[in-house]
Formats: sequence, structure tokens, C-alpha cells
Amino acid sequence: MKETDVSKITNMTPNGKGGGIAIAFAILAIAGTAAVLGTNLLEASAAPKTQTNLTAVRLPAPAMPVQIADIVERVSPAVVTVHVSKSAESVDPRQQTPGFEEFFERFFDDDVLKRFGDDFRRQPHAQPGRPRSQGPRKVGLGSGFIIDAKGFIVTNNHVIDGADEISVSLKSGRKLEARVVGTDPKTDLALLKVSAAGDLPIVEWGASEDMRVGDWVITIGNPFGVGQTVTTGIISARHRNIGAGPFDDFLQIDAPINRGNSGGPAFNTEGRVVGVNTAIFSPSGGNVGIGFAIPSLMAKNIIADLRENGAVARGWLGVHIQEVTPELAESLDLDAPGGALVSRVSPNSPALRGGIERGDVILGVDRRPVKALRDLPRIIAAIKAGERVEMKILRGGRKMSLTMRIGAQPKAELASSPEAEDADVAGMKLAALDDDARRRLKLSKAEGGVLIAGVERASPAARLGLAPGDAILAVAGTPVNSASDVRRMIAAAKDGKRKSVLLLVAGRGGERFVALPMKRA
Repeated sequence: MKETDVSKITNMTPNGKGGGIAIAFAILAIAGTAAVLGTNLLEASAAPKTQTNLTAVRLPAPAMPVQIADIVERVSPAVVTVHVSKSAESVDPRQQTPGFEEFFERFFDDDVLKRFGDDFRRQPHAQPGRPRSQGPRKVGLGSGFIIDAKGFIVTNNHVIDGADEISVSLKSGRKLEARVVGTDPKTDLALLKVSAAGDLPIVEWGASEDMRVGDWVITIGNPFGVGQTVTTGIISARHRNIGAGPFDDFLQIDAPINRGNSGGPAFNTEGRVVGVNTAIFSPSGGNVGIGFAIPSLMAKNIIADLRENGAVARGWLGVHIQEVTPELAESLDLDAPGGALVSRVSPNSPALRGGIERGDVILGVDRRPVKALRDLPRIIAAIKAGERVEMKILRGGRKMSLTMRIGAQPKAELASSPEAEDADVAGMKLAALDDDARRRLKLSKAEGGVLIAGVERASPAARLGLAPGDAILAVAGTPVNSASDVRRMIAAAKDGKRKSVLLLVAGRGGERFVALPMKRA
């Protein structure tokens, strides 16, 4: 991905301020002139000098703008600032997601608070009966919103993760101690609880599934600790996968949001929460108009589980899956890439009991299509344990249906060099699998397999990412136990004039399918 020097984009005036606003006003002025000219031209053409059958057509008057001030006045009292304090030795939650911070900046940042004086550097009040830590402390803040008058507050998990003390500030200035009811790191959601005399102001969930690209959104939060701030924008895209977790399904918004907005709400024009602001794409660390919010359709179900059980109960199928590439689609006799290819079935899993086999392509679950790899985990996770589902699969080029009962996700699910034989296949030196290799790859003797003892540089195998220590378990769907088996099956694929042959390979990352091109083998 080519990086952009955003400093050249944002620093549009000598003092670095106001340039973007000036350009925006210029564009609006031009657009307004075009609208007037367009109307005049239509009216002029509607009154020709000679009699014709033309009739005047007037452009519809623009709709009145949404009264954002009325919405903000109604919902802003329920938006809170979340203050956290932790010992300096606590682990930074951003360090728990390696690689992600390379592309996305979380809003939660301690260092920027130093710009705003001593008020932001003071420790939150200690909880009753708990001694205040004498060691160095780190403080930070995020945003949140109240969903129940009894004091239940939604925020992001990364805002409060690792915190020793948590408190929230209301718009009125009232400050309340908070405790964690439950968290879900996989979706970056957390539920807090405060105790207060009397009912607290609340906001309600909206329907994110009804939001369309181009619909208006209103965000409220506390960016950089400056105080409650309102911004507006639109839905730029839906169903964004940003690599944050297995259940990514973000709304992309262009409303300006920054560090400190994490956990804050994104409202529709009815004043209902349709998203929980979570991340921004920001090479510079500031807003560039690309923000991401967890859709309310997902968030409200997660929060309901956290409130009831303190944790999230997800459905479990028990399969390891991989993407169906164009090369794999051709090998599997699929018309086009799609679905989720099963590379391994977990022992004692619902998938095993339901009849799913390695090499199956899952195409749908209960009339919900699995168009891509990421669709299946989301669909299964949303199904309650014990429910029966119908699974549409492709096996051996034939579509079929299986009925099975979804299980409960285990707390800890496990995903995933001998002398070479005289065999060189597609740039691979092959050898028998010994017991040490089987233990390392978690393979039983019943699974067979052939060890890849060496890979030639720039060979077809190397281009597929195969490496010494991997094992070939099957060729074209047929299990293999020796180098001669592999060589014979590849030769048969060549004789059949196939463009590629499907290999099932086990490695340190688990089991996966690869399509070995025949013209290079």
C-alpha cells in the first residue's frame, strides 16, 4: 500500500489552520451557483418562441436540513467521558494487537492529555476502602453512552482494558465511579455500571442495518480531552473489514472523530445509536475522514450478553477455514470464488458430528449466503448454542445440504528434518513423516502425509509459500502417504489437462489448501 504524506494535505495554509474550511466553502458556493443556473435553463427551455408540446419541469426544492441542534440537545446528556487510571507498569492495550496499530490509530491516548493542564493529569478519586497507589500512574480517557437509566454504559474495551480505576463524567459535570460488568475483546466492546441517585439520561439503539451509504450520522465524544464535541458526516461504506478481529463488520464514516472519541456513539437523524466509534485510519494520528464504528446490530446483541452473563456466548462449528481464491475455485470446480473452504474439522465438534469433511466448501447457513471467508464466523457466532441449522456445501463438485446442531464455543479452542527421498516434485524434496514431525504438526498417523524436506528457490512450491517442515496430506482430495503417491497424483492431473491441482498442506499455521499450477509443475 502506497503511503501518503498527509502533512502536505492537512497543512493547507501558512499557519496550518483553516485551509480545509476555505476549500469546503468554495465548493459549496460553486455548487449553489450551478443549481441556480440549472433552474434558469430549465425555465427558459420551457417557454420557447414557437408552440411545442414541451412542458415545464421544475427541479424539486431541496429538503430542509435536519435540525441537528434539536437532536444534540436531546441526546448529548447521555454521552459521557470515561476516565481511566492504571499503574505505569500496566500493559498498553494497543500492544496486545500487534500489526493493527501499523494501519489504525486508536483514539485512546495518554500523552496528548499533557497539553490540557493539571486537570487531566490528576488521579481519579480512589474507590472507597481502597488505598491509593503510591507508584507512578497513567491516566487516559475515552467516551461512552448510557443505555439504561439504572447506569449501564457502553464503551470500547480498549478504553478500559488494564485500568485499575474507572470513572465517568456527565455533560452536567457530575462524576461517578464505574465498575466493569463485562468485556468482549473480539469486538472491542465493554459494559460499565455506575450507581447514581435517581434516573440517568439515556439513548436508544437504532437499526444500523437500515443505514445506507450516504445517510447522515452525528457523532458525540470528547476528542483529545477538550470537552464534549459534536461532528457530522455520512456513512461512507458498510461491512468494512479492517483486520481488527474475526468479526469485523464496521460502518465507515467520514464524520471527524479523533483520539478520545473511542466508545462514543454515532447517531442517525432520529437520534438513535447506529454505531460505536472505535477506530480511525490515520497515518498522521489525526482525523483524515476515515473512521470506523461497530454497527448497532452487532453491538446491542453483544452488550445484552455482557449485561446478562458478563461474557459473550457464541455459537461454534469447529472448522478451520480458508479463502477460496480463483486458483482454488478452478480446482474445486466452482464457477467463481466464494464460500469458505474447510481445511480441518476439529475433533468432537458440531461440524464433525454433522458430517462436514475436510475439503468441503461451505456456501450458506440457513439461507444466509457465505460469499466470503469472513462471513462464516460472523454467521455462526450469532447463532445460539443448541440451535439446528441447514448447511449448504460443495463436495466433490456436487452441492448438497447437511443439518447439524451448533455448539457452544470452547474457552480455549486449539487451532495449527529427516533425510529426503529421491523425489523432486514441483521444486520440493519429499520425505517420510516421522513421529517428531507429526507431533510438531499435530498430525496422527491415521492422517498419513508426506514431509516437505526442502523447497527450491523460485520453484512453484516456493511461490505458493510452502516451506521445509510442512507436510502434504492430500493431492486432488486423495490422501497421500509417500513421495510416489504425490508424484503419481500430480502426473494424473497433468494427464487430465487440469490447470492446477489441489494440495492439502499442514504447516505451523495449521492446515490449508493450495492450488499448484500444472504448467509450472
